[in-house]
Amino acid sequence: MGVAGAGKSMQGKLLADEHGYAWISTGEILRVLVTGKRRQEMLQGKLLSDDEMIRILDKVLDLIDTTRHFVLDGFPRTVAQADWLVQQAHSGRFRLSAVVHLTASEAIVKQRLVGRGRVDDTEEAIARRFEEYRTVTVPIIDHFRKEGIHVYDVDAAQPPNAVHDEIVQYLDGGTKQGTPYVHST
Repeated sequence: MGVAGAGKSMQGKLLADEHGYAWISTGEILRVLVTGKRRQEMLQGKLLSDDEMIRILDKVLDLIDTTRHFVLDGFPRTVAQADWLVQQAHSGRFRLSAVVHLTASEAIVKQRLVGRGRVDDTEEAIARRFEEYRTVTVPIIDHFRKEGIHVYDVDAAQPPNAVHDEIVQYLDGGTKQGTPYVHST
C-alpha cells in the first residue's frame, strides 16, 4: 500500500515473479473484466463500489490456491474492503500476515509521476492523490495495525532494488516457512 508513484505494482509484481507467487492485480483484472458503461466510468476515475470489488476479488480468490503465498495488488482501497479481507483471513480462507506500506515524500512522488509523462499526471492531480493517500489509505493502514496485522513501512524513495531487498527482508523475517501472506499494495 502507499501513495501513487511509490512503486506498489512494480514491487508487487517483482516479488511475485521472483518467488513464483500468484500476483493478483485488481487494476489488471478490472481492465479485463469491466466493460460498457462501468468501464467508461472507471476510466474517468470513478471507483467501483465495495460490493463490486469484493465480489470480483472473491471470485478470483476461488481460482487460486490460497494456502500458498500470493501478492494482492490494488486491494483494499477502503476500510470496508480491509474489513472484508480481515474477515476472510479470520475465517481461515488464507493467512493475512503482512502488509507492505511503501512511503515516499510528495517531492519524490511528484518527480516520478511527472517523469512518466502521462497526461493525467498534472501537479493538481498529484496533489489530489496525496490527499487521497492521507485521507483514505492511511486509515486503512491504521486499521490493519489495530487488527494486529504486521504492517511493514518501507522507504520507497530508495532505488527499486533496495526497496525490493527491504521488502524481502521484512517478509522473510515476518512469516513462518510454508504459510501464506498477502502483500497488499
